[in-house]
Amino acid sequence: MSPEGGDIKATDVKELRDRTGAGIMDCKAALAEAQGDVDKAIEILRVKGQASAAKRSGRATSEGIVTSYIHATGKVGVLVEVQCETDFVARSDEFKEFAREVAIHVAGTPTPPLVVSAEEIPEEAREAERQVFEAKAREEGKPDDIVPKIVEGQLSKWSKEAALLDQEHVRTDAYDGKTIEELRAEIASKTGENVRIARFARFVVGE
Repeated sequence: MSPEGGDIKATDVKELRDRTGAGIMDCKAALAEAQGDVDKAIEILRVKGQASAAKRSGRATSEGIVTSYIHATGKVGVLVEVQCETDFVARSDEFKEFAREVAIHVAGTPTPPLVVSAEEIPEEAREAERQVFEAKAREEGKPDDIVPKIVEGQLSKWSKEAALLDQEHVRTDAYDGKTIEELRAEIASKTGENVRIARFARFVVGE
């Protein structure tokens, strides 16, 4: 019997994403179909044509655009640099729309991202958060044997909230709860190029 969504290991999903470049939901579906077998899930993704992003991920992204978005109030503004391989794609409406949607998300999300991907979070920042979570768990009287598990769970949640790619687009009605990474993978698949969010900056009046 195929494992239910809740039984699929997060580490397996991450490995599958790293090895194929496919979106989170596609990876989960493939793992469920493959009964948790990562290698079999890779084959399933290949058949569906979703693993081609892995080949693109190493290709140079020397073209792209910088997009700006200013909220209607005029008090929040965002700059986003999105890279691709060719000027032809950089000038396409689909690519420009993706970049704009990323900027809209960064401007409107209630939990502004700190970095593009979780891998970019400095180790000292992780350690600082770890100490805060541990102190809080002990203050609440949690048993010593489960404190590490609680801390790791909270740290994982914090990392996802801090990383732009792991966040669901703020316009959930328009994008069905897809993450920025899933939207990035979609535009990469449509254009046939490696698409990369290089950096972003968020400006708020008074902050």
